[in-house]
Amino acid sequence: MKNLITRAFFLLLAGLILCNVPAWSQTGDVEEIAISIKAGSSKDLSAFFENNVELSINGNEGDYSRNQAELVIRDFFKKFPPSDFEVVHKGKSGSQIHYFIGTYDSAGIDFRILVKCKQDDNEKKIYSIDINKE
Repeated sequence: MKNLITRAFFLLLAGLILCNVPAWSQTGDVEEIAISIKAGSSKDLSAFFENNVELSINGNEGDYSRNQAELVIRDFFKKFPPSDFEVVHKGKSGSQIHYFIGTYDSAGIDFRILVKCKQDDNEKKIYSIDINKE
């Protein structure tokens, strides 16, 4: 009887996990990206980068390779370590372009961050980040 209950529990658990995989992969990327920004982790954030990323930080714009973009973002996080980050708006344009806007706080200095992603094989890849001091 105990064996039957254990099996039923694991089957139920597996079913819940498998049923939620597509939903998690689509919304989970945004949460993981937001967590990376809130933690100030350029390494974790760069895992979501396309091969080339457009960066604009307070008007300084450039197109960077994934590795170069990580270094630029790392420099930003060092200059302005995160105190808080909150996603305030999410949206999409067409079926493949997704974006979100968040507020980033660094010791009382507020920034607005716009992240643009392309949907690719059930995951979002960042192709543009725009950071502006408010």
